[in-house]
Amino acid sequence: MLTLDPALESHLQGDVTTHCFAWVLRRKDGEVFGFCDHDRTLSVHGIKCFPQSGMNGSEAGSQLGLAVDSSEIEGALTSDALTDADIECGLYDGATVETYLVNWAQPEQAVLLRSSVIGKITRSGMNFTAELKSSAALLDRVFGRRAKRGCDAEFADKRCGINPADPRYAGEGAVELVSGQDLVVVNLSGFTSHWFERGSLHWLSGQNQGSVNNIVSHLKQGDAASLILQELPVYDVQIGDRFRVLAGCDKSFQQCRDRFANHENFRGFPHIPGNDAAYGFAGGEGNFDGGVLVP
Repeated sequence: MLTLDPALESHLQGDVTTHCFAWVLRRKDGEVFGFCDHDRTLSVHGIKCFPQSGMNGSEAGSQLGLAVDSSEIEGALTSDALTDADIECGLYDGATVETYLVNWAQPEQAVLLRSSVIGKITRSGMNFTAELKSSAALLDRVFGRRAKRGCDAEFADKRCGINPADPRYAGEGAVELVSGQDLVVVNLSGFTSHWFERGSLHWLSGQNQGSVNNIVSHLKQGDAASLILQELPVYDVQIGDRFRVLAGCDKSFQQCRDRFANHENFRGFPHIPGNDAAYGFAGGEGNFDGGVLVP
């Protein structure tokens, strides 16, 4: 239940009101930005909320219970505070957005309507839409481990145990040719085709330095290699940009054992019967002698 300042409550009960909406965005790195749908800058609790940001809020609803309330804010990348690169780099993922109702004639009269967390961000050209979720979304987070066949560790992390500096699993190269998400690279001739599929590419130089892209395809082509990235990098890749690649893993027990000889560190449960085993029993197929599912 909202508690209104008596002055703001009296104003809202009048025949003519001078109110607008303001949004205060707090990123995890400590940066704070303010926006409003009024035509001049307003100070809301000491934070300057700038107008003409191209940002609008959708209708939002609240309900009792543990259901996740959601709304959206839409905008254009026309503000100096909102840049395409920052969104692509994930700086706004998990950021908090506070929505205020403000009397623009007297900005000290402001009430916090809701505090939300940015969920999914979608883009179309220079426009973006950010989904706002209530704090009830935190209840959907997974704590602990899930019992499933696949490994729940990340390749080469502490739980996996693979050394990411081992030259058998990692290499460095440079871009020789660029065509969108397709790269022709050099210095990876020592690795067989498909070795880096499902792996990661870490940029060491160029405008994308410090960012990471996932690899969906790796083919050896003589002394060169072809890599296809899952998504376009934030900035255009230039010929000569250097990178480091890490081998990929499909998180199956077979690949952990046969490809990396790391099955003793496997963090999944490969012997759990799945739907395929249940269907096989119903259809009279399969071997159900009590033996292990994964030889």
